[in-house]
Amino acid sequence: MRQYPLLAAFLASTFWFGPAHAQNYPSKPIRMVVPSAAGGILDTVARTVAGKLSEPLGQQVIIDNRPGAGSTIGSDIVAKSAPDGYTIAMIATSHAINPSVYSKLPYDTLKDFAPITHGVNLTNALVVHPSLPINNVKELIALAKAQPGKLTFGSAGNGQSNHLSGELLKVMAGIDMTHVPYKGSAPALTDVLAGNISMMFVDILSALPHVKAGKLRLLAVTGFKRSAAVPEYPTVDESGVQGFNGNSWLGLVGRAGTPKEIIAKLSAETTKILQSPEVRERFLAQGVETVGGTPEQYQAFIEAEIPRWARAAKASGAKVD
Repeated sequence: MRQYPLLAAFLASTFWFGPAHAQNYPSKPIRMVVPSAAGGILDTVARTVAGKLSEPLGQQVIIDNRPGAGSTIGSDIVAKSAPDGYTIAMIATSHAINPSVYSKLPYDTLKDFAPITHGVNLTNALVVHPSLPINNVKELIALAKAQPGKLTFGSAGNGQSNHLSGELLKVMAGIDMTHVPYKGSAPALTDVLAGNISMMFVDILSALPHVKAGKLRLLAVTGFKRSAAVPEYPTVDESGVQGFNGNSWLGLVGRAGTPKEIIAKLSAETTKILQSPEVRERFLAQGVETVGGTPEQYQAFIEAEIPRWARAAKASGAKVD
């Protein structure tokens, strides 16, 4: 039998590259892409995780904000990066929504990414500018019906979860409102505060300081149960729009093909951070539930979220292109 010593040596070195590479990981700073503008909930959670992740990894985790196009610009950077664990992303619910609202994406949502861990679940709030003469969801619906198309709602961009939440409210309540998209939740919230737009769905973490200061009026929260952060406020569901669910989430992903040992290491360290009493209690008090977990669990979660939001997109007719 003919021998191929050079081929055997090459295959052996290739076989051992993955584990050896993973053992030395990380040997340089890691870039965490955040596909939204600075200042929003996605950016806030990403910076918290990145800051604490640097210590156990022994390398700096650098935030790289890349907003726009419904988070596809930032996600595409990771999809086309080297599969070595040095470019990761903190993604949001829009990652699971985009296949339903974009006719064509520059990447495959399930095939081009390696889920790392489910970061947090977000209870969102429906907030309005205090100048509006309403105090609850029923009064909002009545006002919208009396003035079709006059009320405006902001979002983090076309196809984002708070955009679809607004579209779902329109469909389920039988009202007409005008959508105003922004490059991130932070600039949209700024315009609600200024009275330039009427309302938006936004995470409680971002809304609560303004609600307490009297600069925003909180009408309801978006899950099927009340938030521990603001238990005095009802859900949209119990306010008369039965079946409404506008909760969202964030999580970490890397490039598909990244060695499993690297993904597992990032997942384990991030989960420790998210489940630490300090981080868990600080976020929970502001309506943010930390999760964590294995890459396999997060993969299954994303796979279940895609059809959930596809139903929402179909019901609302929302399309980006």
